[in-house]
Amino acid sequence: MRLGIIGATGWLGSALGRAVLERGLVAGPELVLLNRSGVRLDYHGRTDVAWASDVSDLVARVEVVVVAVRPEDYGDLALHAPGRLVLSFMAGIPMAALSGAGGRIVRAMPNAAAGHGQSYTPWLAAADVTQADRVVVRAVLATIGTQDEIGTEAQIDSLTALSGSGAAYPALMAAGMLAHARASGLPEPVARRAVEAVVCQAAELLRGRIETAADLVETYRAYRGTTAAGLEVAEANGFSGSIAQALDAATRKAAHMGRDKDA
Repeated sequence: MRLGIIGATGWLGSALGRAVLERGLVAGPELVLLNRSGVRLDYHGRTDVAWASDVSDLVARVEVVVVAVRPEDYGDLALHAPGRLVLSFMAGIPMAALSGAGGRIVRAMPNAAAGHGQSYTPWLAAADVTQADRVVVRAVLATIGTQDEIGTEAQIDSLTALSGSGAAYPALMAAGMLAHARASGLPEPVARRAVEAVVCQAAELLRGRIETAADLVETYRAYRGTTAAGLEVAEANGFSGSIAQALDAATRKAAHMGRDKDA
């Protein structure tokens, strides 16, 4: 398979490029790269990858085109890729806009954990995407984590807000906890380790059983101890409601950020 990545040194493009090479999905010469800053002599320790001179050159040399640029930069690409499988990593650029590039279009939404091989990536295929294409998409996305094919564009907008946010919401909670720990006078190393223990380590209790989250909350409530007191105040101050409102706002942004330009 000859794979091209537009935005090959950006956050997601770089993660994918490294992963497909390390996993052996493509050989170095079969990976064609393009970015705005030009050729890198050493790409993740590899010197055998190919570099395209522009978008047209990349398309001409590959079978699969990955678009991993910022959504606001898509209009300047002038992508024309008939006969190619086009895999978009851009948030908020709808199928209607992507179809102008020609080719068989797949929208996918990795998150920042792609760099660690732990992204969860939902994806949506256009009507003309074949079963053979789907095998390719799954293989490509498997190099950076897990994946699911979904059925509607509304779902991918919702998942852009949810799983596409990566560590953003846990990081927001961690920042608040760390600020409180510092304000309480805890030594800095202790404060950091305590917050990491909550956000990164204790959350492992839910791995593989996330559906039990509400039950776990009720277990803590039933103890009627310090954590129960904290949970009561958090809910009284709109903790769950704020999360829902945040995800609603992010979903609306995903649904309209690319469409507004088309109107």
